[in-house]
This record gives sequence, C-alpha cells and structure tokens, in this order.
Amino acid sequence: MLLSDEQKAMLDGAYGETVRRLMRLLARLGEIYGAERMLKVESAQISGVSYKSLGEPGLDFLRDVAACGARVKAITSMNPAGMDLEDWRSHGIPEDFANKQQQVIEALCRLGVAPSATCTPYFTGNLPRYSQHLAWAESSAVAFANSVIGARTNREGGPSALAAALCGCTPGYGLHLEENRRPTMAVDVLTELRSSADFSALGYYVGERVKAGIPYFRGVKSARIDELKALGAAMAASGSVALYHIHEITPEARLLATARLDSIAVGRREIDEVYSRLNTAERPDLVVIGCPHASLREIVAVARKLQNKRVKKPLWVCTSRSLKQSANAMGLTRIIEQAGGQLVADTCMVVSPIEEMGFQATGVNSAKAAHYLPSFCRQKVMFRETDELIKGVIE
Repeated sequence: MLLSDEQKAMLDGAYGETVRRLMRLLARLGEIYGAERMLKVESAQISGVSYKSLGEPGLDFLRDVAACGARVKAITSMNPAGMDLEDWRSHGIPEDFANKQQQVIEALCRLGVAPSATCTPYFTGNLPRYSQHLAWAESSAVAFANSVIGARTNREGGPSALAAALCGCTPGYGLHLEENRRPTMAVDVLTELRSSADFSALGYYVGERVKAGIPYFRGVKSARIDELKALGAAMAASGSVALYHIHEITPEARLLATARLDSIAVGRREIDEVYSRLNTAERPDLVVIGCPHASLREIVAVARKLQNKRVKKPLWVCTSRSLKQSANAMGLTRIIEQAGGQLVADTCMVVSPIEEMGFQATGVNSAKAAHYLPSFCRQKVMFRETDELIKGVIE
C-alpha cells in the first residue's frame, strides 16, 4: 500500500506501541482487501460500548489503549452503552455493572471520543456530507450514512473503527470505491408502506435475500428519514447490507442503471409473513420504541399518543442524551413520564441487561430489535406498529 510519511511513522512506532499496533491492523486490512492507499477519515463511530457486549477483556483492551495518551484525529462518536448513564439506578441496573460501564465510557473519553452513546450519530452532531470517507461500525448507522447521506464507509468492527479514529485514516477498499457502490439486485415494492414498522419488515425480508449485496428499491413512493433509518437497520440485521438505493429518493440512485439487474418483488403477503415470523409473544412485559434510537419526530409522536393517558406496563422510548435534553426543554419528557413511561437515554433494550431486570417478553416496532432480542436478551418478542404497541399498554 502507498502510505504517507505520517502513516509510515505510525507504522514504525514513532507515535508509540499502541498506535503502531492499530496502524498495523489497518495496514493488514488494506493488504487483505487489496487497497492501494489509505484514505483520510472525516469521522468515526465506535461500536462495542456496552459492558454487556465487551465484558472484562474488552474493558481491559480499552484501558490499555487509553493509557497510551493518543487522541482521536477525527470527530468520533460512540454506540449506546448498557444503561442510561445518569438514571441507571431507577431502571434497576446492578451497581457492579454500572461501575464497569462507567469505566468503559471514561476510557473512550480519555481518547477524545464524544460520550454520545447513540446508534444515530447523524442526529447528534456527527453528520457527514455526501462523498466523505468515514470509519463507522454500527451497522444501522453505516447503512444510513452510505445510503441516505451518500457518504462512504465500510461496515467496520469496533477495533478497526477505533484504529481509524486514532490514526486518522482507513484503507481504501469496498464501499469507499465508486465501482463497488452499484446495485446488485432490484426490489420491486408492490404494496403501500404504512409505517416505520412496515419499512422495517420490508428491510428484514430483503436483507435475508440480498445478504451482503446492494438492493435498489423501485415502487417506494415516499419515505421519511425515520422510515429510511428503519429500512437500513433491518437489512443490516437480517443480512449484512451496508448500502441501498431507492429510486428518486436516495442521492446516488439517479446515477445508476438497473435495467439488467435480477429482481425480486415484495408485496403485502411477504411483509405480513415477516411480522408473523418475528412475533413470538402475545403479551409483552415491556414495550420499547427506539431501535435505532428515536428521533425528535418519533419522540413527539409518542408524547402526543400518551397525552392525558396512563400506561399499564413499562414503556421505554430510547434515544440519545442530546435529544432527551431537547425533549426535556420541549415538555415531551414530562408528558411521557406523567403517563408512566420513560424517556431512556444512552442505551437500548438490546445492549442493556433487561433479562436480569425480570423482563421475558418485549414489544418493539423494529425488526432489528426483534431479530436480536431472542439471542442477546433471551426475550420473546411482539413486533407491531407503534400505534398498536402503545394502544396495547394504555389503560
């Protein structure tokens, strides 16, 4: 690979042993995938932040890296933690878990990583522009950055994203290259998509069939940001889709020809089949909105549904700390709490220890959450549209 003088110096140990090892990781990735050179990254996003996922080995690794004194060279955000970093006691998080989780956050902050604790960094200050090169690790954020924004990132692992943040570069292969961003399959959508949950179910169905490919959707008449977020998150969960295009909606779609692509058709039957397959619970112990993290628009919608109502079961709306602060100022948090719900920051049900908190069945509007909850949290799942979930818990 062609390396700059600074990159060679990092590889030779001029910036310390830890940076040398991280630069070596990036160089090896570049060699494996045939990259010709390193690319400057404009931002990074680190996954594997929850202590539930990291465990003691992961925490030890972060402590070692933080001890080197290096700082990130690009704006870098972090994925959700395993708990609300301020209100964890009210959620019944064990104190030992909370202590370990705080140590993870402290180690990352010492490196200069923003304590954003969200899977939607584009809502909280880490918003790239079209064609910028990134090193993002959260699968749903990767799909959003590539597809909705038109930025360039591979689906990084936690260590490689951290290495790119500290070294300021990433190997130029995969989705960083224009020729690798062309669609591999057309998807003809033959039904109206009525909600974010429908977009999520569509994504889940397509992800299973496209795998690591790049779908091009035709027949989607309109889509809000939250619906695009849900679509990409589901495809990244059921397959490993990191980029998709939608005719006349996403920025790169107009540049692409699709006439010769193999195609699949998705109608209401296929979407309903996903709902049926992911539903394993009739009555949830907990209902959670916000996987990926809820936007301000979604928080407003939930608050309106809960105005002057009471919930009979725990209801969480998961979002970032910064959006919760906005919701506090707008009076939305008060409305949700007066109804008996909680606006939960920094975490989500997938990476928090909800199985240790007595929950056995969780209601979600997200196919991504429905995919991961059975294995990550030993949960049965009710997968429904937001309106139906909230109606089910209102007294």
